[in-house]
Amino acid sequence: MNPLLTQSATRLAGLIRTREVSSVEVVRTHIERIKAVNPVINAVVKDRFNAAIKEAQAVDERLMAGCNKEPPPLLGVPCTIKECFALTGMPQTGGVVARKNHIADHDATAVARLKAAGAIPLGVTNVSEICMWMETNNLVYGRTKNPYNPSRIVGGSSGGEGAIIAAGGSPFGLGSDIGGSIRMPAFFNGIFGHKPTGGTVPGSGQFPPDEFPKQYNPVMRILSTGPLARRAEDLMPLLKILAGPDQIDLACEASQLGAPDGVEISALKVISIPQNGAQGVASDLMRAQDRCVDFLKEAGAATLTTTIPALRRSLDIWSAMLEVANAEGTKHQGAKNQGTNYKSFLGHQNNITLFYELAKWFFGMARHTFPAIALGLCEDLPKKFTKRTQKFAEMGQALRLELLSLMGDNGVILYPSYPSPAPRHNKPFFPPFNWVYTAIFNVMQFPVTQVPLGLNKDGLPLGVQIVGAPHKDHVTMAVAMALEKIFGGWVPPTI
Repeated sequence: MNPLLTQSATRLAGLIRTREVSSVEVVRTHIERIKAVNPVINAVVKDRFNAAIKEAQAVDERLMAGCNKEPPPLLGVPCTIKECFALTGMPQTGGVVARKNHIADHDATAVARLKAAGAIPLGVTNVSEICMWMETNNLVYGRTKNPYNPSRIVGGSSGGEGAIIAAGGSPFGLGSDIGGSIRMPAFFNGIFGHKPTGGTVPGSGQFPPDEFPKQYNPVMRILSTGPLARRAEDLMPLLKILAGPDQIDLACEASQLGAPDGVEISALKVISIPQNGAQGVASDLMRAQDRCVDFLKEAGAATLTTTIPALRRSLDIWSAMLEVANAEGTKHQGAKNQGTNYKSFLGHQNNITLFYELAKWFFGMARHTFPAIALGLCEDLPKKFTKRTQKFAEMGQALRLELLSLMGDNGVILYPSYPSPAPRHNKPFFPPFNWVYTAIFNVMQFPVTQVPLGLNKDGLPLGVQIVGAPHKDHVTMAVAMALEKIFGGWVPPTI
């Protein structure tokens, strides 16, 4: 693989800035890689290659001319964007057939911030329908396949991002995560991903939700926007670019982001939780997590392996706390129900009958995937069982306090990303709730960094989640960087 396809965005930016390599060369090299792998994995669903080359030429001309101003941190570096984010002139369907002709006429806040930092988007990447299933597949663009084994899933909903970054086609990308949609694609594709502390990065300009009135919506603290990258050193620079209020998503707040380089691993308390007690974890993943514990212990960290009984009810807690947040959002004057109104998202402002859609699905005539139909049918269940919802929401608050107490001021939790390495296509239906390993930390609003840990005997990526207390994003990233040095981080696929 061309060395430019293995470098971090930080390193590429430095090479471009000092004119050791041109932005055009970096951009063209990544474009050629996308052209080579995309017919196999179907990750980039719409490109803007010609525009990207012109933007790279402008960067090189600017650098040749010289400038007294400090260049922006990502000047001339290519990237990709999850298709659910608005990127001017590019489709923004969210995988919904009713939106297949929707073209963004503006940039989402996070996209605008990356572009202002000098990044050059190469295109938009595939998602699961309405971004709410863990396999990236829809009836607009089709299915995305894993670059390590095309018979395996890439995760969702940021699956196109995970796949193209892992394949070497992009040094970093933009994703979103309400139940693991950054971390599962990062895990299944063997790269790094970071779900920030709730409220760190504005989520405005993505679908769903469809509209963004300037009102406080607590669901947007559960739905996190964050980076995916092939190298850990990029995570904090990217988060600093993305973070901060935009006066649109009022659930986003100012936060002080620390420096991973200032974290002493020897001063940390590392809590390893091998499984949640409901879904068992594959032995190769458990061994990989144990190796992490051993390394961190050798580095001087205090370690503890334990179980947390409440994690067994992760699905109930996640759905209950999401529903409570959604209900709270509707109470704010002028705010619309943007949290889980998936039926309207599927119809894109047109009425649809989900049972009719389900019947059509059985005969291969539906305009929607089965997971999207099932989600629409189930979304009102928490509203029908208010006492049960309140019970598990309270259990979630108790769990949050328990985990915060366990971590203290200097602790992190090591936790499985999923019960197994990347399963085969459609396997996540049986059983359908294994994604709770990531989802539980969304409603906790904790920062989580997904770390690759090499490949198993079948050539599939291994990994682990590093969980921190709120606003300890730099700590989880520091642990990720330490583990990258020992385990090697991202391993380029042979595709």
